[in-house]
Amino acid sequence: MTFGQGEPPWGSGGSHTPWNQGQPGNQGQPGNQGQPGHQGQPGHQGPGQGPDSGPTPDWAALAEASAARTRRKRLLMIGGSVLATLAIGAAVAVAIVSTDNGDKDDASPTALPTASDLPSDTTQPVPSFAATTPPPPPDPKDFISSAAKDKAPISPGSLFPGSQLTMGTEVYKKGATGSTTNCASVARGDLRQVLSGNGCTRMMRATYVKGKNAVTIGVALFDTEAKARKAKEQADKGNLLSLSGAGVSGFCNTVVCRTTANSYGRYAYFTVAGWTSGKNVTAKDSTVYRTGDDVAEFAFQQIIRRGEAQASAAAEQPL
Repeated sequence: MTFGQGEPPWGSGGSHTPWNQGQPGNQGQPGNQGQPGHQGQPGHQGPGQGPDSGPTPDWAALAEASAARTRRKRLLMIGGSVLATLAIGAAVAVAIVSTDNGDKDDASPTALPTASDLPSDTTQPVPSFAATTPPPPPDPKDFISSAAKDKAPISPGSLFPGSQLTMGTEVYKKGATGSTTNCASVARGDLRQVLSGNGCTRMMRATYVKGKNAVTIGVALFDTEAKARKAKEQADKGNLLSLSGAGVSGFCNTVVCRTTANSYGRYAYFTVAGWTSGKNVTAKDSTVYRTGDDVAEFAFQQIIRRGEAQASAAAEQPL
């Protein structure tokens, strides 16, 4: 039997042993060397045949090892997912904190200067500011203590206003009023010389009556407080002439009456009180004493108000 020229029946390549050559067996049949299988795979061999035959593999152990490898892969994947989730959460938290810190930095106070930022020369004078405390209000008595400051208009009408005077529960009807620059002309006894000698510039009088009691109040003006005080201290003899008229008959002209003398600021004020019936006043006539005291107190209050009014007006003037 012949094949193609120059080519053995098993193809080119390495040398192979031809069938039946030098092997026992049936003539013309191959020996028990196994049939060649598909290219790249070993041929089939029966159990216990062939030079590579060995023990049977433990298939259960192999399956258990494969399952263990699968579980390890699954655990690694779960652990990796958890770590990835934690890493993402940490990154988001860092981003939020960074954003919050960025917002707080804009509103946070400026950092305190360090020692190197402070000036080394602290001997320079500090700026001064004008005092803003308002001056104290003027003292009302200052305006009624001298003629130089006591400039407000004055008259019997402003000093003794209204048609009657109420002091507590007592009501007195106002009678006649008068004013003169000749102070001595409305006084008697030593009081005339006292008024003239201390420089009285004006005397204003008014009479008040209640029932059978009557009193005349006289307010004398001097240039200074000292002259008014001296006139009050010297008025221990003599008295003011009563002022009749406007429904009040003459009183205290020839009988004993009660007299007083006081001063405040540049003003000295005098009273003469008695009965309109013409009888003498005694120490038991409390109603006469009360009438004189009430009217004298009213004159004092009017002088005080005069000082307060002028002080208030001065305080409202621009500086």
